[in-house]
Amino acid sequence: MGLIERDDGWRMPDWLWEKIEPLLPPPPPHPLGTHRPRIPNQRVMDAILLVLRTGMQWNALRATVICNSSTAHRRFQEWERAGVFHEIWRKGLLDYDEVVGIDWRFLAADGALTAEGHSRRDPHRAAQAHARGAAGHLSGPGLRQRREP
Repeated sequence: MGLIERDDGWRMPDWLWEKIEPLLPPPPPHPLGTHRPRIPNQRVMDAILLVLRTGMQWNALRATVICNSSTAHRRFQEWERAGVFHEIWRKGLLDYDEVVGIDWRFLAADGALTAEGHSRRDPHRAAQAHARGAAGHLSGPGLRQRREP
């Protein structure tokens, strides 16, 4: 029995689920052909939104009776690849614009600003690039200067 057993007021309401459900891709076939019945998509979406809302780890879903962590994470990845969350966001914006209105003139595209030469894979590259001289070699105190032939 999980720690979260009843609706905590944050579950997706049925009227919203009716708008989201058609956006979901059909389930992929099971590689073995037979399996246990799938956990209903609405329960899985509730689990995904709980993780996204709280920032908790996927494995923390074990303390709930909503959905197990492996199913929630696997469907999150499937639905992300299928563009489901982007489409939910897009349709939500359009619905909001229709009801309330959005002044599109004052919007800016989101972007990531990083230091020149920064790489997520190698965080030391930015520091290395900064230490490089005009000739493209490492320079500075304690570093050997490269001699040109």
